[in-house]
This record gives sequence, C-alpha cells and structure tokens, in this order.
Amino acid sequence: MRVLVVGAGAVGGYFGGRLLEKGVDVTFLVRERRKRELEERGLVIRSVHGDAVLAPKLIAAGERTEPFDLVVFSNKAYHLAGALADAKPYVGETTMILPLLNGMVHMDVLRESFGDDKVLGGFVSSKRR
Repeated sequence: MRVLVVGAGAVGGYFGGRLLEKGVDVTFLVRERRKRELEERGLVIRSVHGDAVLAPKLIAAGERTEPFDLVVFSNKAYHLAGALADAKPYVGETTMILPLLNGMVHMDVLRESFGDDKVLGGFVSSKRR
C-alpha cells in the first residue's frame, strides 16, 4: 500500500512515521521549506511509545508520481483548500482519503472534492504532558 501523508507536523509526522517504521510505503507531501528541514534533520518523533529519527520519502506540490492508495490529510483545517489543491494530482480512481484534522467541517469539503465513497472518517486526540 502506498500512503501519502499531507503535512509532516505533529499529527502527520507521528502517524506517518509510525507507519513508515512498520514498513509501509509512506511519502510526505510537504512545502519546500519543510522538505529541506526534513532532508537535513530527518523526521523526529519523541513519544512515550519510543523515539525515532526517520528519513522518509518527500515530495513537494507539483512533483510527479503515481497516484497513492491512501491519502492522509493531517494539515491544519484552515489550510485545507491549499492542501486539497496540492494533493488532488496524487488521487486516483481507487485512492481512499483519511482526514486526521480538528473538527468535522472538513468532511463535507472532502466528500464534495472526492466523493462519499472515497472519504473515511478520522479523529485524533492527544494528551500532552
């Protein structure tokens, strides 16, 4: 399974990184600045479940690649319009969409963009120390 994670912040970095650790083919769609940071320092995860420094596959908007099996939206909800535009070229006929955003307003936007049958439900809750 090929997974595209839109955003490599706290949520996307954590879940995408953990999938990567388990051998899943994960690519992160990030902005150019974040891409340079990750290329230099790696994707750093600090967690009570174990720390990790990973070297993930990275792409910036517009780079060519085949469609993904799953696209995980982990960006801020207020950046959804831009994230949709950036990710749309990587969505194919069988691609599923998994939103891990705050709130629920994004569900209507994602369903309108990709169709009811492609959008899965998602929710993230974290406890900070």
